[in-house]
Amino acid sequence: MICETPPMGWNSWNTFGREINEKMIKEMADAMVDTGLLDCGYNYLVIDDCWAERQRDADGKLVPDRQKFPNGMKAVADYVHQKGLKFGIYSCAGMITCAGYPASFEHEFVDAQTFAQWGIDFLKYDYCFKPGSVSGDVLYKRMGAALANCGRDILFSACSCGKDETKKWIKTTGANMWRSTEDIYDTWTSLRELAMLADQSIKYSGKNCFFDMDMLIVGMYGNGNVGLTGCTDTEYKTHFSLWALLGSPLMIGCDIRNMNDATKKILMNKDVIAINQDKAYNQPYSVAEPLSFSDDYKNEWPIYVKLLENGDFAIGMFNFTDDPTNMYCCNLKLDLLGLSESTGKTLLLTDLWNGEQTKVKNGLHIVEIAPHDCRLYRAKVVDR
Repeated sequence: MICETPPMGWNSWNTFGREINEKMIKEMADAMVDTGLLDCGYNYLVIDDCWAERQRDADGKLVPDRQKFPNGMKAVADYVHQKGLKFGIYSCAGMITCAGYPASFEHEFVDAQTFAQWGIDFLKYDYCFKPGSVSGDVLYKRMGAALANCGRDILFSACSCGKDETKKWIKTTGANMWRSTEDIYDTWTSLRELAMLADQSIKYSGKNCFFDMDMLIVGMYGNGNVGLTGCTDTEYKTHFSLWALLGSPLMIGCDIRNMNDATKKILMNKDVIAINQDKAYNQPYSVAEPLSFSDDYKNEWPIYVKLLENGDFAIGMFNFTDDPTNMYCCNLKLDLLGLSESTGKTLLLTDLWNGEQTKVKNGLHIVEIAPHDCRLYRAKVVDR
């Protein structure tokens, strides 16, 4: 399977954890269509761990939990497909899954064939309880080969959480996306920690093998399986902006049946989604400059830039500290983008959250950003 842009969709884990069933999944499929999420590009509906019986059948095949999914997984897939969506499921490269269910170690080809028969379009493949006798790259190569030979296009989402130097071998496995971090939780602390690790993985991302910063917590407000303290809408906006700009898959984790207006505004901002789905998928780069009083300037006040397919720039300026920014820690110098004064060009910035436009003067854009907030621009090259 070839993926030109980062996958988008919804996953059950963040909110529901073990509490999944056929009725809820069908309601989520309905909601993805009725709310307009599908029209925005969110087309994968993925069931995470805890969907299977504790034992395989006599033929060694996985069996859906008979109480949670009484009509079997093929019936659920058919319903999801009828809605115009694609259907995803979960397994693991280890001896059991992270929650203790049968995993795919030594069953890769039979499981891939089973998933194909059910109509699966997406496989999230975790990394718990890995056997010590086999290296991680071999385990993912096995499933990559099994999916490539199962007779159906199935997106391969590798979830090794960056362990065993995933970034150095993941492109050899056939994976379409790969987790670069441990799990996210619905707290500012968790979000900030993952954001500050992003620089380590950007250069290993690319078309058809997107680095995955984990699922979105936007709209959870402390509820659900990974819901702890929750975040503010400003923090959720910053979260979504960074994931979109850096090209991470956008997999929603909240209960989409009861999203409030603020959540919808964030998740359905088509201008921000367009940055994430830009077909050029050029590598973002940092233009934050050193500050004598902070060793973590690039992580605490990062500024990322990405050249877009039509010649525009996407620019994100972030404040991951608890203090307001000042002119020294949040300024954008256009010469670092290749737009020196000698070119006769500057940028017309459009803020993708409030629509305000600013023409950069003197080759320098300075902005104050409140704690945990951001600015995300689409910038057009114009004459000075």
